[in-house]
Amino acid sequence: MQNDQWLFPFAALQATPSNWPLEKELYDRARGIEFLFRLGSSLVLPTSAILTAATWFHRFYMRYSMEDHHRQDVAASCIFLATKTEECGRKLRDVARICQVKICGRDVPAESKEVELCQASILLTEEVLLDALCFDYVVESPHSKLVDLFDAHDDDVKVQECAWSFAHDSYRTILCLVYPPQIIATACYVLAQRVVDGPNSFSLDARISSSAPTSSLPTPPSHKPPSPDASRFAIEHFSFNNAQLADVAEALSMLLEFYNAQDVAAHPHLASVLTVPPPTTPPRLKLYSELAAGPISTAEDNAPGRTPNSSHGGRTPANKEASKPDNIPR
Repeated sequence: MQNDQWLFPFAALQATPSNWPLEKELYDRARGIEFLFRLGSSLVLPTSAILTAATWFHRFYMRYSMEDHHRQDVAASCIFLATKTEECGRKLRDVARICQVKICGRDVPAESKEVELCQASILLTEEVLLDALCFDYVVESPHSKLVDLFDAHDDDVKVQECAWSFAHDSYRTILCLVYPPQIIATACYVLAQRVVDGPNSFSLDARISSSAPTSSLPTPPSHKPPSPDASRFAIEHFSFNNAQLADVAEALSMLLEFYNAQDVAAHPHLASVLTVPPPTTPPRLKLYSELAAGPISTAEDNAPGRTPNSSHGGRTPANKEASKPDNIPR
């Protein structure tokens, strides 16, 4: 179970050490995570290491300012530390070189001055990172909880792929700072079921209510909705109480709010997600509604292609044997 010291109230999100407007901080956190994902992917790290680094990235900025520590330096240091704690070691020079390749958008020799400076920056930032983390390296991701759900229920592969992608995208938000992994995993799983089942299936409210839905829904003959038991599998699997159900609803609202802030023209795959009505219970705080629409990936990060394991083309294990928590596939 995630340590409570790393779960923050919404008030803390509005009082981080950074002096920037909240919408700018949220946007730069998302850009930093995008850079971190691409760096980890280019280093061929296991997903568990990349997700651990992403969690540390968010935790770091709850204790240090974005003005004082650039997101790319912090992302690289989180990745380098994760290669040590997750036992997938990479040489500091290799991490620094790939980091510079991503920043410069061109090949950078391993013996170059840029790589030397980047190595020094990673090591200096790592010292601050260790202090920020209080030497607490243990991280549990929503993905491990999704693997439990996949093992316990024979889902459509599309549901698994979709939920896995949503879980990756959740790191572009601050969900990991607010909710434990089983809440985030459930929100991703329920949203994936709703997207795959289609607009004539049970609503998000019905799927996360304290009791199974009983009212019939008007559906065309060609589309039979799934049974209430199947639509509520994740809720029943974790035996959530009413307070936890409220958290799931809020996490769902935050995910949908984040997706609605994106440029649909740049990300056409989001079209089916944006048609999903959020839960009717209003969230305590709207974080992303003021975020300027636009892709999270920017020219400043200079990394070609899409991030693997995200809704930009994520890959989820189709067979359960490859999906055990100790070996979450890339």
